[in-house]
Amino acid sequence: MLVNLNNMVKDAMNQNYIIAGFNVFGYEDARAVIEGAEEKGAPVVLLTHKAARDYMPIEYTASLFKTMAKKARIPVCLQLEHAKDFSLIEKAINLGYTSVMYDGSQLPLEENIENTKKVIQLAHSFDVSVEAEIGSVAYEDIYQDNASIYTSPEDAEKFVNETKVDALAIAIGTVHRQQKQSAQIQYKRLSEIEKVTNTPLVLHGSSGISHEDLNKLSKTNISKVNIGTALRVAFGNALKEEVLDENHLYNRKDLFKSPIQAVKETVIQKLSALGF
Repeated sequence: MLVNLNNMVKDAMNQNYIIAGFNVFGYEDARAVIEGAEEKGAPVVLLTHKAARDYMPIEYTASLFKTMAKKARIPVCLQLEHAKDFSLIEKAINLGYTSVMYDGSQLPLEENIENTKKVIQLAHSFDVSVEAEIGSVAYEDIYQDNASIYTSPEDAEKFVNETKVDALAIAIGTVHRQQKQSAQIQYKRLSEIEKVTNTPLVLHGSSGISHEDLNKLSKTNISKVNIGTALRVAFGNALKEEVLDENHLYNRKDLFKSPIQAVKETVIQKLSALGF
């Protein structure tokens, strides 16, 4: 069932679970995510980030993922991730994405607010939800230059009050592309943000969060987490083993059986930690 993000995160904020957004590149990992979510009875978000857009144009992903979402037995949202270009957001909405994440986190606060309001005006007219970001989550990848800027509760309050955004991504200690579960969550900062906002909150870079912390966060206003690296590691390690198997016939559909299963198992583990 294809849905937008809004109802998903509102329900999650008021109950003890968190929606998982998984970064996917194509059919194989999207299939594994949906199958894992179906097994757990969990709503899920398929995320299309910049690396995925560079790999496959969103004209293709929109058609593929929409079809998969509509056939799924659980609610599935399609979200465009970290979009900074208004024309790209407009294109994604027209193609059928049900949620967009506008990333103005590197801009001055007032400019971020004004741009987000414009995105919301467009998206809401198509019943598409909007996620935005205050603060900035750095990348473990040395080739990414995003600085780590922790979210100020005062800025979060001002941003939410002026934009009425559907979901707000905050920076409280996570790092994009972190392979080890070593993120140090700033629970005091999170609590201060919760006191001045009543909006579903989002954490990016959640592959680096321990399962214990994910479970603890499910009792807070964190309503969505984004996970990508954990899936890529599972897929890549399983694929290496298949390629090195001398008995393998190198048939594409056979090569991908084990990686799809590995991703599915990772999805199930994450969903279990998130309260499902």
